[in-house]
Amino acid sequence: MKRLNGVSTSPGIVIGKLFFYQGNEFHDIPRYAVGKTQVDAEWRRFLTAIEAAAEDVQALHDKAVLETSKERADIFQAHLMMLEDTEFQNQIKERLEADRENIEWIVWDISREIVSKMQSSPDAYLRERAVDIADVSHRIIHKLLGIKEFSLADLTEDVILVAHDLLPSEVLTMNKDRVKGILMDMGGPTSHAAILTRAFGIPAVLGLSVVTRETNAGDILVVDGNAGQVIINPNKNTLVKYQDAIKQYQRKRDKLLSTVDFPAETKDGHLVSLKANIEIPEEAEQVLRYGAEGIGLYRSEFLYLTPGQAAEEERQYHAYSTVLKAMGNLPVTIRTLDVGGDKVSPNIPSSDDKNPLLGWRAIRMCLAMPDLFKTQLRAILRASVHGNVKIMFPMISGVEELEQVLLLLEEAKAECLQKKQRFSKKIEVGTMIEIPSAALTADVLACKSDFFSLGTNDLLQYTLAVDRGNEKVSYLAQPFHPAVLRILKLTIDAAHARGIKAAMCGELAGVTLVTPILLGLGLDEFSMTAAAIPMVKQIIRGTTIEDCRILAEKAMVSTSYKQIDALVNAWMAEHFPNN
Repeated sequence: MKRLNGVSTSPGIVIGKLFFYQGNEFHDIPRYAVGKTQVDAEWRRFLTAIEAAAEDVQALHDKAVLETSKERADIFQAHLMMLEDTEFQNQIKERLEADRENIEWIVWDISREIVSKMQSSPDAYLRERAVDIADVSHRIIHKLLGIKEFSLADLTEDVILVAHDLLPSEVLTMNKDRVKGILMDMGGPTSHAAILTRAFGIPAVLGLSVVTRETNAGDILVVDGNAGQVIINPNKNTLVKYQDAIKQYQRKRDKLLSTVDFPAETKDGHLVSLKANIEIPEEAEQVLRYGAEGIGLYRSEFLYLTPGQAAEEERQYHAYSTVLKAMGNLPVTIRTLDVGGDKVSPNIPSSDDKNPLLGWRAIRMCLAMPDLFKTQLRAILRASVHGNVKIMFPMISGVEELEQVLLLLEEAKAECLQKKQRFSKKIEVGTMIEIPSAALTADVLACKSDFFSLGTNDLLQYTLAVDRGNEKVSYLAQPFHPAVLRILKLTIDAAHARGIKAAMCGELAGVTLVTPILLGLGLDEFSMTAAAIPMVKQIIRGTTIEDCRILAEKAMVSTSYKQIDALVNAWMAEHFPNN
């Protein structure tokens, strides 16, 4: 029996069998010369790979027809057509005969050129199809190199997924009914893999560093997502202990769910709003069972992260409309596209930033690609007739960017009017405060915003200079750092001075230890993973706003995060001894 400690990123306890996932990426494509007499053999290798790839895609197409949607089946149909494209095959053959190099290198090099040209095309359709070319060529090269591809969507038994790292797209497309727990070497509590595991309710421990080296095929694992621990091949006593813990955790969760219809109101009558964060449309109906009063953050970028599915306007319109209809009159705040950094979209050209988290991402990318941005804005505007929508802009660093964004929004409205497409005339527009420069100029931004939403995942990262995906420095991402609390108070006070509400949609909003401080600072709205709502509500309903304000005042005059952490833990032990 062996025990590993990591970062708890999604609560829950589960016991299961290990499944090790390496991913399907290849990093070095071999390149070598072939003789004139070998050209025909290389060409035959290519044709064999094409045939094998087509068989795989046809099987995926047939499965999609039976089990999923026509939209996904159409993607595989398009891939079959690409594999049969004579123009593409002729291009490969001509290059082979001219350069006399191994066929996998030629396929890689030509497809890379095609994808690059398509991604930089002014034609939106061509840009969207670039990911399909990449996918098809990727499949052909796997066949040529003899690498067996595996999709997490194809899992057929319950497993604990163990990986060095996972892309958001891999988490999105995996068989969520079969993945019972997730363990990763990489990642922290605000990495996007962590956010998705919480959204799907899958217990997870990340930042383990060595889990892929310390585990082997056939291992039985205990994943304690509450304590951030992993037990490898537990003995009998440990196994019984955790089986009991699973039952206790379930009873506690059921008790919390019995309070979902109660208001988020302190004992002295102070009312706040609790909303949910979602990633995909299918989550909308689920959040209501946890007592969400709306959606405070719809991370729309996950529409852009699934390989082979371009986020054209109609697809976006359908997704936003689905969420709005499911929520009825409850508000839904849609964050505009926020990719870049650790969220790489296969459908959008990537940059070669040396510091991607400080580079071309989020609103910066959208302002540089106004057609792509206005496509999203039009889809949101059109969907607004189906419910109560709000629009929120990420990574605003100053008023100049906000003014440019608002101008593009007006252009998108004009384009909808020109096409006689209806949209709501009462749409609130908000600014995300996640860069220190935005917080320091919050009084200026408040003049052009209908609300603020504190994105604490990035705000901690930028304020404390801590890469949130790096397990080596994750310990420095302290929410009780005096600088973080000062920035939160500055932003909330600036919002209230202008008469607008201050919300929080970062993961910090769902951390019960932080709840009384946020109440004391005057936060109006908390938006979090839906499953965390009952626990946060329990804290709110068990205290008074006056006690929280006194706590916050003491925290604000403390000089270190260790002092504040001790202060808050002592306060919680006094007010919630059984929590």
